[in-house]
Amino acid sequence: MALITHGCVWRPEGKDCHPWACHIARGFHLTMNMTALLSPPQAAALAVRYASKKTGGSSKNLGGKSPGKRFGLRKMEGHYVHAGNIIATQRHFRWHPGAHVGLGKKKYLYALEEGVVRFTKEVYVPNPSDSEAVDLVTRLPKGAVLYKTFVHVVPAKPEGSFKLVAML
Repeated sequence: MALITHGCVWRPEGKDCHPWACHIARGFHLTMNMTALLSPPQAAALAVRYASKKTGGSSKNLGGKSPGKRFGLRKMEGHYVHAGNIIATQRHFRWHPGAHVGLGKKKYLYALEEGVVRFTKEVYVPNPSDSEAVDLVTRLPKGAVLYKTFVHVVPAKPEGSFKLVAML
């Protein structure tokens, strides 16, 4: 380490030099070295980090702000339906397809023939080979009966015309 007596940083330890000789030979001035020593060292590259994502809240808990899915009955008991009309939309099986009623991809019930919509409740007797259904029935209290609601379409046959005439 150099001894700094007259502001010379180039003088090795224990060596004496003329106060101005080393500065003149290397092209430095005394005041330049003093300011360099007194000022704090400057960083070569200043790194600035920017946010890669905007600050935003969590979108996990919407808190009931999502719109309803509009599940439910489209045609009520006694309504007249054409073939292909949607009778009911559901997420889980609330209504089951009966006579002349089809089951769509998302458990939609639709009419297979034109006619009048009817609802019936029938006793549910599970298949003995279906262990899940049997387990459900065995957990019920004694004397309890399970019912399923079926949707039927009673075909409305036009009177006084032949089938061939109706097809033309």
